Amino acid sequence: MSPFDKIALFIDGPTLHATAKTLGFEIDYKRLLGEFQSRGTLQRALYYTPMIEDQQDLAARPLLNWLDYNGYEVITKPTKDSVDACGRRKAQGYIDIELVVHAMELAEHVDQIVLFSGDGGFRHLVRAVQRRGVRVTVVSTIASRPVMIADELRRQADEFIDLAELKLRVGRDPSERLSPTLSAGKHREPAGSESIAD
Repeated sequence: MSPFDKIALFIDGPTLHATAKTLGFEIDYKRLLGEFQSRGTLQRALYYTPMIEDQQDLAARPLLNWLDYNGYEVITKPTKDSVDACGRRKAQGYIDIELVVHAMELAEHVDQIVLFSGDGGFRHLVRAVQRRGVRVTVVSTIASRPVMIADELRRQADEFIDLAELKLRVGRDPSERLSPTLSAGKHREPAGSESIAD
């Protein structure tokens, strides 16, 4: 990445959380933002997550509120209940299409897209934005067993960053975990978007 590159981050929230958990750490989202601000001009940082409708104000809400006030654009989508062939209820909330649409819309305004996901379905998105002249970095891991990134996505990316290599720069010290009051904004910083160009 060049320090002059215009960068946009696209974060598949549940996948990033699962990848970090597999590697034994939690993401410090303030440090994550700083890490990529140091690599270029950060235009946007978008965080995508499905939300279970009857749990919207529970576990995820403090983190999502903190992100929203501190430089991230949070995109949520309510999950829908479905019943599988065995009669078990499952909640489904695919937010991939929103991520794809936003990436295609932003492609003409950035030089680099950083995609935090290992989902092989994003290979077609990566190829499409590359055809528009945008370089794509994918952040996931091959340090876990099984690996958290589809081989076809890793091969398609211009650059692959193993999240394990970022652990010391973007990981949260266990003693600094956000308390519910801090997460909800008791000590939050100003909106944080002033450091991200529109």
